[in-house]
Amino acid sequence: MRKQVLLQMLRPQILRGISAAGVALAAFLFTAQRAAADEDDPPSRVARLAFVRGNVSFNPAGADDWVSAVVNRPMTTGDKLWADDGSRAELHLGSAVIRLSDHTGFSFLNLTDEVMQVRLTEGTLNIRVRRLGDDENFEVDTPNLAFSILRPGSYRINVNEAGDATVIAVRDGQGEITGGGSAYNIRAHEEGMFNGTDQLNSDIQQGLEDADDFDQWCLDRDRRADRSASARYVSDDVVGYEDLDEYGGWRPVPEYGTVWFPHTVIVGWAPYRYGHWVWIVPWGWTWVDDAPWGFAPFHYGRWVVVGGVWGWVPCPPRPVVAVAYVRPVYAPALVAWVGGAHWGVGVAVGGAPAGVAWFPLGPRDVYCPSYRVSQTYVTNVNITNTTIINKTQVTNVYNNVYVNKTVNVTNVNYQNQNVAGAVTATSHQAFTSAQPVHNNMIRVNQREIASAPVAPMTPTVAPQQRSVLGAGAESRVRPPIPILSRPVVAKTAPPPAPVPFAKQQEIVRENGGRPPAIYQIRQVQPEVPGTARGNAGANASVRIAPPVLQRPQQNVPANRPDAIQGNLNRAVTRQQQNNSNRPPQGNANPPNPSVRQDAPNQGNRADTMQGNSNRPSNTPANQNSNQGNSNTYNDRPLSSRPGNAGNSNPPLDQKHQQQLEDLRMKQDQERQKIEQQQVRERHQIEQRNFDAQRQQDADQRQHQQPEEKQRQVEQKQQQQLQQLEQKHEQQQQKLEQRQQQERQRQSKPDKPAKQDKSDKPHR
Repeated sequence: MRKQVLLQMLRPQILRGISAAGVALAAFLFTAQRAAADEDDPPSRVARLAFVRGNVSFNPAGADDWVSAVVNRPMTTGDKLWADDGSRAELHLGSAVIRLSDHTGFSFLNLTDEVMQVRLTEGTLNIRVRRLGDDENFEVDTPNLAFSILRPGSYRINVNEAGDATVIAVRDGQGEITGGGSAYNIRAHEEGMFNGTDQLNSDIQQGLEDADDFDQWCLDRDRRADRSASARYVSDDVVGYEDLDEYGGWRPVPEYGTVWFPHTVIVGWAPYRYGHWVWIVPWGWTWVDDAPWGFAPFHYGRWVVVGGVWGWVPCPPRPVVAVAYVRPVYAPALVAWVGGAHWGVGVAVGGAPAGVAWFPLGPRDVYCPSYRVSQTYVTNVNITNTTIINKTQVTNVYNNVYVNKTVNVTNVNYQNQNVAGAVTATSHQAFTSAQPVHNNMIRVNQREIASAPVAPMTPTVAPQQRSVLGAGAESRVRPPIPILSRPVVAKTAPPPAPVPFAKQQEIVRENGGRPPAIYQIRQVQPEVPGTARGNAGANASVRIAPPVLQRPQQNVPANRPDAIQGNLNRAVTRQQQNNSNRPPQGNANPPNPSVRQDAPNQGNRADTMQGNSNRPSNTPANQNSNQGNSNTYNDRPLSSRPGNAGNSNPPLDQKHQQQLEDLRMKQDQERQKIEQQQVRERHQIEQRNFDAQRQQDADQRQHQQPEEKQRQVEQKQQQQLQQLEQKHEQQQQKLEQRQQQERQRQSKPDKPAKQDKSDKPHR
């Protein structure tokens, strides 16, 4: 009886405990389910092919064919580029710019919100990183090493034709080289040559070579981007905003803020009309515009008609103060899809759709991705691209489209649906074969548009091979087979190799015409048996760098042969090229006669590196020359430096290493503060330059004065950084001297204690 009474008394507490546990379990499962859904979201950024000159070939992920590269093509993981003789290319990623010189093989091993991992099999890259978040990893993988960019700055990476030597020059910033079981740090104004594959021989020098034509072109392109007036009105994370200045203008518009209006001279022009559609996994159907400025306004922001003219409402600029900020999310095409009696989504003639039609979304319209995404992604892709829309509206549309599966939205009044000339329609064949839309338009009736159903998601039209390749013609050039198949060394394990397009088509058919989800791609990605170290085994073109056991001595010879200076793939004169082909003094390895020698005026190829790539760094001739060098070996603890191997004291080594790291952190903070101040100064000068150029009545002298001022500021800033480096070097030397003295004091044997007289025997 007592047990029953006690059970009745405790029943409410037990039920509350069970209820609380159930709620906690449900919350845990919901959180886990949401986290899993977020993992299946596509990246929020892509790379834009922003500039092409000469013969540049493109190979999309999952395809075997090479086509001519087309400007404004979005690029992502698995995409490849080859720049042939005299060619150049430029890629924009928002926070970084990558430029290719000629004879350069390049591809994206991985491109996500946190990782930018590229593959360089031969040639030269110039990389400028404007921002690098704490959780971001930027890695360049070459045939003999992996280069990790640690700080924003400007970097040049060159791989010779044989693939056994990499030269890295750091104009600004800092990086780490990993390969052959070794690791090296390289800082601003340093240049390093790394020879060998299984084992690296290093040669890091202070100072940089004189800029060649490729370097000068990169600097000119950087200045052009830095002077962009559009950065005042649009987030600098928006890919492609730099090209807006030359092709349009900004003016304030009530309700929408500052709006950009393109300078178009085409009668009847409308957004998403002059270009073509391509298929890119995992987003599916993607718009590629023909205009040189046609990237940012078609993948970010919204379009609106003001006074009968189309204008682009941009993403808001990055806030100056530290507030909640989400990077603008890339979208394949910000449009809504419509259908009618003779054209449009879902209308079939003889078993195939008669046509496809669309119109641009306005600032109040919610974009609904047709690819698999989470609710968080749908919210971010909308609120980061327009300031008019709100989260509640996005949530309501998400529930209607994704939860209730409402395909045709009839109760939504889209902002541009009834604007005259806003709707563009084309044939099914033109849509899927990447043909120019404006040459294959279908006439539509305005009355049909007003009553036509609207589909917020892309039509379920299956892609074909041409849909992936895009509008580029079959390429006349492609990288040589040895370069194409050359593996690279990686520090970070990349994802598996891309899924072939044939396998993608099977998934699309299973999904009813929808793009493959990321988890579906993972399930069918190829694997290579017999390889180790995680998912890197699924990518045969990558070798994971072995773990770093002990950092070898960084060889800095005092009398480096002048011939090595020609190994940096810089433009040289004909006479210098002839001299560089001769064996340098003291080098027992003559140039390889099987290596192709460059023709005159092809200065970005320096095959003279072949003659030095097999020369050991620590030869007896160089050992004598190193005796006078004051190498501090700052990248390792004292016990690992030459001459200290017998004085190992682990607790003291750990303390000294921590002191060095603390000093470097303090120095980095000081350096970043000065660099931020210098950026502000440069922006002020550039703004004055921009204002001066707009004054039509100013004379030539007035135009030159701001430019002269800018040069003076750049010289002053350069001196400022050099003085800072000298100061940091002195600080580091003083710290090491104190540590050495402390080590010597602790290493001295203790003096024997004096014998107590009371212990002496009595006579």
